[in-house]
Amino acid sequence: MRSETQLSAVLALVAGLSFSAAIATAAEPAAPAAKPSIAKICTNCHKAEPNAVRGYFDNVAFKAKTIQIKIDDAIELIKFDEDEIKVVNGAGKTGDGEFLKDNKVKKGHEVKVEYIEKAGVKTAVRLIEKPPVKIPAEMMISTAEVEKLVAQGPEKGKYFLFDSRPLPRFQQGAIPTALNLPFPAFDKLADKLLPKQKDALIIFYCQGPSCNMSPGSADKAKKLGYTNIKVYKDGIPAWQLRNYAVVSAAFLKEAWIDKDIPHVLLDARAAKVAAKGYIKGAVTSSVKAGAKFVKALDVKKSAPIVVYDQQGGKDAASVAARLIKAGFNNVQVLTGGYDGWLSAKYEVVTGELAKKAVYVPKPRPGEINLEEFKKYVAELPANVMIIDVRNTDEGNSGMLKVAKLIPAEEIKDRAAEIPKDKLLVTLCSTGVRAEMAYHTLKELGYTNVKFVNAKMEFEKSGSYKITKD
Repeated sequence: MRSETQLSAVLALVAGLSFSAAIATAAEPAAPAAKPSIAKICTNCHKAEPNAVRGYFDNVAFKAKTIQIKIDDAIELIKFDEDEIKVVNGAGKTGDGEFLKDNKVKKGHEVKVEYIEKAGVKTAVRLIEKPPVKIPAEMMISTAEVEKLVAQGPEKGKYFLFDSRPLPRFQQGAIPTALNLPFPAFDKLADKLLPKQKDALIIFYCQGPSCNMSPGSADKAKKLGYTNIKVYKDGIPAWQLRNYAVVSAAFLKEAWIDKDIPHVLLDARAAKVAAKGYIKGAVTSSVKAGAKFVKALDVKKSAPIVVYDQQGGKDAASVAARLIKAGFNNVQVLTGGYDGWLSAKYEVVTGELAKKAVYVPKPRPGEINLEEFKKYVAELPANVMIIDVRNTDEGNSGMLKVAKLIPAEEIKDRAAEIPKDKLLVTLCSTGVRAEMAYHTLKELGYTNVKFVNAKMEFEKSGSYKITKD
């Protein structure tokens, strides 16, 4: 029987190649897909440039001298010299690598990194954090002003409020009364959604001060002849510090439940009423429980929380207000409540509701379950290799007896020491370099890799302490 390579070569011969060239072409593995150099959201205002990437500042490891940039689902690792790199933060202040410390460049913020490349190694020469967008003072509208209008409603307040973010962001929670007019689709949807009156009050908002989508929408509306345009520059992050957002039944199902995005779902009805039918996964949080329930809610302040009642929204809004007062900053109220969910014919369950809310963020890609890791440390299987990617001096001060020390910056040069037929687990003292090493190994073609995303302390004896924030 002919091998797949021989069959491919025959097909190549038919295409006119010589037999030797055909064999070489057929045997050559497909080149890996090129990684993106610019995040999709950045393409609304920018184009890809040579020797530069645009994405989100994800992490920095000073001991490994590496910056980690998130570009949609991809990760870019770029080396840097602390004294040579020029950093410009969002406030316009300039410095060297020290500016990457102490939150001077904020994690999760959009950045542009310019680099030079030698022998396949990218070294950053400049990192620029996206600054707040400049908007004319007369176009600005404050949180208090937006709150006042939303309380009145569009008819009484005589306004049109538009969320300029892409639909997936809008689905996860929006300012009450807002319509979604995504900046990327503005030209297609403007005629259908914008009012006919050119002097009507139109307000655009998006993801915050550095987001270009609402100012961009305002510019487009101005060119269409609209004369009373405002931009809520601080956007949804500022709104949710003081107010709840809203989410429809369809969006709760599609954007949260169907996508299995971790969230906390609270039922504000009386427990006896809720037991007759509730949304799967909901936790009882009746208005009567009040401050007592909120005080006992042991989840991160940034955890997404969706509250619902029967239909009117009054009880859900009351619970949401208590949560916001307690410091929770990602609270949504389900519009239409349980009745709206029921009329949409979505799944409901009966019986006693859970009384304790649990929020477990989705693990980062490649993150190992800590219990699984502890088992490997206790008794290392033959098909598992644990790699300590800290520096040599750190390893000499104490490390796991079952681990092999290969500093993160040496992985590419020491790949010959790393087998491809084992599960590889990387670790460090915080999880940052371990994750970077994970991505380096994936780029080198290793397919069975995980990393420890936790803080670890090591003793000279080989004992260790592991904690997860």
